[in-house]
Amino acid sequence: MRDERTGMPVLYKESPLVAWRVGVDLYVSEVNNPENVNWLEALIGPGHKHRLGLFRKAVQQMQACPVKLIEGDGVVLLSEIAKQASHNASLCIFHTHVANQMLQEVKQQLLTSIQKVGENRDIFHLYNNICDANLHLDYVIKGEKHIHIIGQIDGHGKWFSWN
Repeated sequence: MRDERTGMPVLYKESPLVAWRVGVDLYVSEVNNPENVNWLEALIGPGHKHRLGLFRKAVQQMQACPVKLIEGDGVVLLSEIAKQASHNASLCIFHTHVANQMLQEVKQQLLTSIQKVGENRDIFHLYNNICDANLHLDYVIKGEKHIHIIGQIDGHGKWFSWN
């Protein structure tokens, strides 16, 4: 459902149920392996105690409520992963900061793949760092593409502001 004035999706008081959740990364670091946790902690810069604390809370959450993780190239695997999700559910693709590490042609491949998946089902794409640092919500509903900048965001997630 969209707000007729803005064209943006209506934000509900309660989030809809999540039917399925999956994460994709080129290399999955299982957080039940202490060596992996130590390695990931080493990637957090010295003096970033707050980020280290957030990381440790995230590790605890992943250990308590594991998420299915797939090792591979998410851009390449997107179409196949989308086929695994219930067709009654809208797909939501979410990433921040990772796109700044993608080559321009890979970014375009991702956007093209999302559009192609959107030909057959509703899909939402929440991201930054594909073309700028703004927070974007693009979506395809009933085959129709919508593009919106919904806010600004700090590169490390310290803050964001809604438009």
